[in-house]
Amino acid sequence: RLEMRGFGVKVSMIEPGYFKTMITNAENLEKSFLSIWEKLPEETKASYGENYLKQFLVTLRKMQKKCNSNLTLVTACMEHALTSRFPRTRYSVGWDAKLLYIPLSYLPSALTDVI
Repeated sequence: RLEMRGFGVKVSMIEPGYFKTMITNAENLEKSFLSIWEKLPEETKASYGENYLKQFLVTLRKMQKKCNSNLTLVTACMEHALTSRFPRTRYSVGWDAKLLYIPLSYLPSALTDVI
């Protein structure tokens, strides 16, 4: 963003929370993760353990339920950034981005690691 300022280009960052897209699709993520898991050496699998794999997949499915399906929230920010005379530098989209990620970004790293 700052590098482009010297060329007269204003960059706006759109920082969405969790939204339902093909990128966050639990089935696609699960297939991809399992494919990678199968290619790992046995030593690496043993280091992580089968419980890690199971817990990861459970967490992945839980996160999917929390994804917002209203993508117009993101596209409205894109439209504003592209058409506004004075676009904002940052657009945080979704309740999780505004209520969780922004406040966490102001906390010390050690505290956010615990949270």
